[in-house]
Amino acid sequence: MGKETRILGVLITDRKKEAGKVQQVLTKYGCSIKTRLGLHEATDDVCNTSGLLLLELTGDISEMEKLEKELIAIEGTQTQKMIFVD
Repeated sequence: MGKETRILGVLITDRKKEAGKVQQVLTKYGCSIKTRLGLHEATDDVCNTSGLLLLELTGDISEMEKLEKELIAIEGTQTQKMIFVD
């Protein structure tokens, strides 16, 4: 098997309510996160309550799986995984 690139997408439906829990998990597994990109709609008039995080993972696969499992357990979020093999 070749080198893996793992991406997690995390949809947070209520950022004000769930963002703290998500941040705690991201901090706990910070060494497993190579790239983090947060997206949410914000204009002068509106700041959307939902948000999307894209995480490029690195390191030990078992740590990546623990991170994914903990994110999945947070109510008010959806987590999806992509795996690319070189």
